[in-house]
Amino acid sequence: MASWISMDEACRLLGVRPQTIYAYVSRGKLEVMADPADTRRSLYRAEDVSGLAKRKQAGRKHETVAANTLFGSEPSIPTSLCAFFRGRPYYRGQDAVSLARTASLEEVAQLLWGAGQAADFSSSSPTRSAKPGRAAAFTALAGLAATGHSTRGRLTRVLHTESQGLVGRLADAFGAQPGRQPLHLRIAQGWKQSPKAAELLRTAMVLLADHELTSSAFVARIAASTGASLPACLLAGLTTLSGPLHGDASGRVQALFSEVERLGEEQVVAHHLSTGLPVAGFGHHLYPEGDPRAAALLALFEPSKVIARFIRKVTSLTGLQPNIDVALAALVASHRLPADAAFGLFAIARSVGLLAHSLEQLEVAQVIRPRGRYVGPLPETPQHPRAQA
Repeated sequence: MASWISMDEACRLLGVRPQTIYAYVSRGKLEVMADPADTRRSLYRAEDVSGLAKRKQAGRKHETVAANTLFGSEPSIPTSLCAFFRGRPYYRGQDAVSLARTASLEEVAQLLWGAGQAADFSSSSPTRSAKPGRAAAFTALAGLAATGHSTRGRLTRVLHTESQGLVGRLADAFGAQPGRQPLHLRIAQGWKQSPKAAELLRTAMVLLADHELTSSAFVARIAASTGASLPACLLAGLTTLSGPLHGDASGRVQALFSEVERLGEEQVVAHHLSTGLPVAGFGHHLYPEGDPRAAALLALFEPSKVIARFIRKVTSLTGLQPNIDVALAALVASHRLPADAAFGLFAIARSVGLLAHSLEQLEVAQVIRPRGRYVGPLPETPQHPRAQA
């Protein structure tokens, strides 16, 4: 549960007067609730106060602000696509977890892109000769990026149409069955899954469609700010997403699950805790009370008994809840999906968000160009010719 503190304690930690606390609340920087013991008093979220105190301590010098902006101290680019409120992600003000109960990825694309109708990710591609998976996806996008047209001087509706085709092509590369059905059904058919499993794929993709200004979204925006083509923006974002500390984190969890299947949960958990190794897939800095995306997905299917015991044991001993990477890896294991299916689902779903960030960035007619702060050796000072003689 969240920790809450009094007005006096918040003022003491921040070194401010009550008026400043009220200002923080009004700006959405500090969450407040009524004191259950005395409704005339208010309590303030301790985590929010701690974050404000750290930012205040860092100071407001130009280079400190610039460095912190890049490395996660505070958002650096205005966006209306995704934000976090009370420990849950929202897409344009709509609860993403609630959307995932019924919405399709096509409908979420309409919401995030600001389009007039649901997206069409259908495909009439012939049978693929390349083996479905990451290599096929990146190769297809690289070819499109090499020949794509700049986004500048093109109408938004034209860019929406191109975006639809890119998501559809990406799904094809990961093995979706060609056709005009909704994307989750095409993927399920291509992976030889039941309609019930298709619903799980739909839920997972809606939950993964966007997550505010991630590393991959930032890279996609940088590409878009230069006028790069949409396939180039998407490829830039997806190559960043492929890192094991970002969208391919579920691969680390899958490797962990393989150890659990082979050695048992007792030995694996004991090894991690005795050596101080973090357990991949547990805890999330944005969700200290638990990743609601993982909870929503795990509630819809039963992981294998050994994985379920492992999740319970890690949670019991560490206090950390499973995040979306655990849920994805468990889904792949329980339904025997293709080996790269976790990353495939993440990439297909997040392509909607990456394209949304690219489209939103086009509204800003300015190239994103961070500056480096040089900390290397100083250049040698040239000697005067007379001094050399």
